[in-house]
Amino acid sequence: MFFDPMYFVFALPALAFGLWAQFKVKSTFAEYSTVANSTGYTGAQIARRLLDAQGLRDIAVEAVPGEMTDHYDPKSRVVRLSESTMHRNSVAAIGVVAHEVGHAIQDAENYGPMRTRAALVPIANIGSMAGPFVFMLGMVLNAFNLALIGLVLFLGAAAFMAITLPVEYNASNRAMRLLEDHGLVTSYDAGMARKVLDAAALTYVAGLLQAISQVLYYAMILSGMRRRDD
Repeated sequence: MFFDPMYFVFALPALAFGLWAQFKVKSTFAEYSTVANSTGYTGAQIARRLLDAQGLRDIAVEAVPGEMTDHYDPKSRVVRLSESTMHRNSVAAIGVVAHEVGHAIQDAENYGPMRTRAALVPIANIGSMAGPFVFMLGMVLNAFNLALIGLVLFLGAAAFMAITLPVEYNASNRAMRLLEDHGLVTSYDAGMARKVLDAAALTYVAGLLQAISQVLYYAMILSGMRRRDD
């Protein structure tokens, strides 16, 4: 194996942004977790009200261990809320909860990008695990075609991150409209809830930037291998 300083030229900016995004989401969530929302409703109550209002009474709301582990499970059709949102009435909680309900509505409406993302999951899993290994093996063996296969495999993971971004932003936009349309936030609450959702979205931007930086790095190496072979 060898040390390539060019890797850090590609990777460090995306890595730095990713670390900042993680800090931003944690600090923003912590800040607004201490601010009670105007209605006094807990995350679980907000979720149930929003789901029922959309005719999604068959979707359950369940607790899941941990903090910031909230998610919508499309297979089980369950909105799972972490301990930091389930039973709390903070502004941060209602923003996160409404976001997950937004995913449930996307699922109910067969939202195209969400369906595409679901279809890419197995490809992304294989690409993220096998792609770098196959690429590095191609480099070690000086086998251009093998390294190219590794890049193509990893592109599946990059495509997954690319389609994830609009899905998440759409869920956040739906969340804010739902809260406002059903009178569950004041303008003061809405501003703080939006900050929580915007901070969370940065982590998806960071994931996409990291994937793009790795693709560009692989492409640069492949270009060099091609020139040596010519």
